[in-house]
Amino acid sequence: MSVLEYRCYKPGDEREIVKLWNEALPLDPITLERFMNLVLLDGNFDPEGLRLAFAQGQLVGCCYAVRRLLPMVGTDLEPENGWIPFFFVRAEFRRQGIGRSLMEQALAFLKDQGRRNVFFASYAPNYILPGLDAQAYAAGWEFLQKLGFARLYTAAAMDLSLVGYALPGEVRALIKQREAEGYTFKTAASSDLVELIRFANEKFNPDWGRAIREGILQGLPLSRIFVARHRNRLVGFCLHGGYEGIPERFGPFGVDEEQRGKGLGKILLHLCLSSMRAEGLHGAWFLWTGETSPAGHLYRSVGFEVSRRFYVCKKELVEEGKS
Repeated sequence: MSVLEYRCYKPGDEREIVKLWNEALPLDPITLERFMNLVLLDGNFDPEGLRLAFAQGQLVGCCYAVRRLLPMVGTDLEPENGWIPFFFVRAEFRRQGIGRSLMEQALAFLKDQGRRNVFFASYAPNYILPGLDAQAYAAGWEFLQKLGFARLYTAAAMDLSLVGYALPGEVRALIKQREAEGYTFKTAASSDLVELIRFANEKFNPDWGRAIREGILQGLPLSRIFVARHRNRLVGFCLHGGYEGIPERFGPFGVDEEQRGKGLGKILLHLCLSSMRAEGLHGAWFLWTGETSPAGHLYRSVGFEVSRRFYVCKKELVEEGKS
């Protein structure tokens, strides 16, 4: 076995990391630009958390650990939580303890920072995938279980072909019915933005508000954001192109809990899909929903199909002498 060297990231390692990533994880390739944007330029990036293994100067393994240095909202740094967004080892060097050593170093880094809970891989804002695809990476799932990670839940990714899509007549009729009741459905204007971001943060998830804000700053057209109001009060929204500027990527999407059961989500979803088709897009997709949740049922009713399933996992870091 080759003599191994372990160390943290140093500037210039990124090209070899991306090269090995694409060899080791061929179903989920990444570009250097995406790696820079999602990892190196992340405000929470700490080189000590990006652990690397080398054999005779050749990169053979990588494991990334991250914790919050900047809050998602307010001042909350989630001081007990840390994340492992990705790990991989060169094929011919697997089952030699390299992955375990890298993971133990990553977990030690998080433990030294006072973290008690470690999640794979539900890190916001810059997750690559929401969890582990056990079907595509069966060995990776076995590896995580041996290290004490347990599945919390399954996130479903869904896709829809927009070829031949047209706004259904029943949705047109529903829009007219709701408009007669005081609802409006429009693309966003500058006057909507402050309320929209606050609504997304408070009613749903701070990552959604961030996605809207940063998406617009990076050039997301307001014409890709739809808002629903009832007598001038914002009650729902949806958009596409908010994550990484990918126009086919749908979401985030939400309706005020007090307003559900009226078909508002169905209206917003179809208006957005109709707009996407008008832009010439051939498909819509997203990475994360509960397959049996109300949203999951809505997506299926429209024709979305599950394309992948991801296990969101958690491990608790127990202090020495405690159980």
